[in-house]
Amino acid sequence: MIDPIVLRGEVEKIQSLGFDPRKNLFISRKAHLILPTHRLLDDANEAAKGDGKIGTTGKGIGPAYTSKVARRGLRVGDITSKDFISTTNSVMMSQAKKAKFTYSDIRWIGKQEIDEFFEAIEFLMGLNLVDGEYFINDLIRQDKKILAEGAQGTMLDIDFGSYPFVTSSNTIAAGACTGLGISPIHIGRVIGVFKAYCTRVGSGPFPTELFDDVGKTLQKKGNEFGATTGRERRCGWLDLPALKYACMINGVTELMMMKSDVMSDFQKINVGVEYKAEEGKNTKQIPFGNNNDLIPASRDFEGWGDISKARHRGDLPENFNQYVEFLEGELETPIRMVSVGPDREETIEMVEM
Repeated sequence: MIDPIVLRGEVEKIQSLGFDPRKNLFISRKAHLILPTHRLLDDANEAAKGDGKIGTTGKGIGPAYTSKVARRGLRVGDITSKDFISTTNSVMMSQAKKAKFTYSDIRWIGKQEIDEFFEAIEFLMGLNLVDGEYFINDLIRQDKKILAEGAQGTMLDIDFGSYPFVTSSNTIAAGACTGLGISPIHIGRVIGVFKAYCTRVGSGPFPTELFDDVGKTLQKKGNEFGATTGRERRCGWLDLPALKYACMINGVTELMMMKSDVMSDFQKINVGVEYKAEEGKNTKQIPFGNNNDLIPASRDFEGWGDISKARHRGDLPENFNQYVEFLEGELETPIRMVSVGPDREETIEMVEM
């Protein structure tokens, strides 16, 4: 999914810093376009749900996926068609009417927004448009290294996440295959990136969520605000069953733990190790359903103090190493790196790559 207006803004921001990303940026012709009316539909759908809203970013991604699945989507490759403007105007008029029907109080799309969209389309036409599946597979045949970065987290996956509080795409490692048009045989390593605690934006289940000062401290010190919307992220202790589930679904071969330093001030640190189930039987599996009533059973760990100055594994305190070793044992996966701060030099190798 590509919003041409947002893409142009990001490119221009990088250019303002003295770099020109256009020569190294390649856009797949099969990528779908997010139209201004997709954002309108997003707002209308959320407003119509009232208290049952999902907590979408409001960027039009869900409605754009709806258009894609309904086979009514417009793709990057369509922008060179002589009928593109008339077709797009027709589609947007239909979507705007649908948004008004869904929620009558929704604002109407303005001419300025339409003009801005088509100006961004002109900008998009000046970028490198490629047949992505051929492009990437040709690089693989040349033995080039390919690093695919997924968006969002496993529990937001449309199929395996905490449905319906999910996004509209496959956010798991397998999404690299369907998103890029490559065979699974080409995936050699799957790196799982996780925080030393848990966060979530918007609605949905969060068994280890903290509603006290500890949660607020995590949020403030970890700067936990949504990258897209700026909304406050909900914060809580690490949810081990969810993390283990993510490792299984993605086929994770190695882990990297971020933001370990955010918990430096806590004397006690908890980890949710399983869920309390009915009839007194606990489970380490995520049950079917939205799981809003899950209650975690926790294990305590001693805090590790300030680790922000550590630069090598030998600098890390024993309490921190015990936390890492416990997680590795439970997850049966090595934690190869940990971060003790946001900068490159604040990333520590725990196991040689």
